[in-house]
Amino acid sequence: MTADTPSDEAAPPDPTLNRLSASLGAMPKRGPPPVETWNPPYCGAIDMRIAADGTWFHNGSPIRRPALVKLFASILRREPDGSTVLVTPVESVGITVDDAPFVAVEMAVEGTGEARRIAFRTNVDDLVPLGEAHALRFEQDEAGGLRPYIHVRRDLWALLTRALTYDLVALGEEREIDGVPWFGLAAAGSFHPIAPAEAA
Repeated sequence: MTADTPSDEAAPPDPTLNRLSASLGAMPKRGPPPVETWNPPYCGAIDMRIAADGTWFHNGSPIRRPALVKLFASILRREPDGSTVLVTPVESVGITVDDAPFVAVEMAVEGTGEARRIAFRTNVDDLVPLGEAHALRFEQDEAGGLRPYIHVRRDLWALLTRALTYDLVALGEEREIDGVPWFGLAAAGSFHPIAPAEAA
């Protein structure tokens, strides 16, 4: 670093980030804020982006304070039109999400078959147990690769890392559904289809 290059600590506070943080100062700290009950005015989009690898950017620079990223992650809301906003009791602002707003970075597995329990930890430390409230969904990317997602909350999803995808697929098995063989995952009391067996 040269004498002309300020460190992150020396940079002046960003007014947008400070304003959003300050508006949440009086909120209780237990559990995610009740953003679904808030109906503030929409104040336009800001230059904030969540990259596909889960990195948050503001004005083109990564946000390097994990506590700030976790705070903003707790006030994410997906709107009916498919957009994603940061919402506080006094305003909402639009942001860009390249893929999913979260990334699942760890997986814990216990048991076998439909009694198997699987839980994930996201990059912002949400703990997400696979189940009725936290479903898996699977998509194919442009190259035909598998992209699994786990529902975190409020129609917000976490993309599994490539390493976790391999681990998840290793737990898979074939079953017949309506006369068609499917490759999928038995867990949380049910079978979660991934792809037709001939395509898996």
